[in-house]
Amino acid sequence: MSKPIVFVTGNVKKLEEFVAILGKNFPLEITSKKIDLPEYQGEIDDICKNKCRAAADLIKGPVIIEDTCLCFNAMNGLPGPYIKWFLDKLGPEGLYQMLNGWEDKTAEAVCTFAYCSGKLEDPVLLFQGKTQGTIVSPRGPRDFGWDSCFQPLDNDKTYAELPKEIKNKISHRSKALEKLKEYFLNNVEQ
Repeated sequence: MSKPIVFVTGNVKKLEEFVAILGKNFPLEITSKKIDLPEYQGEIDDICKNKCRAAADLIKGPVIIEDTCLCFNAMNGLPGPYIKWFLDKLGPEGLYQMLNGWEDKTAEAVCTFAYCSGKLEDPVLLFQGKTQGTIVSPRGPRDFGWDSCFQPLDNDKTYAELPKEIKNKISHRSKALEKLKEYFLNNVEQ
């Protein structure tokens, strides 16, 4: 592969986690670029495919995009792919307070990476990871999205309270990235 794969993100923390989880032995060159893409609406997979195709059209080459969702079980999966807007308007405290009327405080964190070679005839490939957890009153640093109010199952700490190395082993992002990494390790000539 002659062109590096462009990871489309302007989020330094996402890029940091992405590179840390992929590890030093990843066989391809990855660069990053911030691109303003349209905010698509719909189901997770459709949003990711549309975003990835749009990014590939702009980059004119191979791209990876990521979409993260936080799905409250009591609300049948909402806010889901719209979590960015809910977090922006309500903050972690507001996300927690949204569930005040429900006994069920469980949630699913979903990360989807989409890859496109940049060629029109090639499909967009999806790699998805999920982590079950509970929405709790925010604890820990507030420097990365909704991490302070998401406590993974079988854990007494929120994502924000966990050391990065631990979070990077159990997170929805790491599960999705492991699938992406496995795909490239098995499908790239070295």
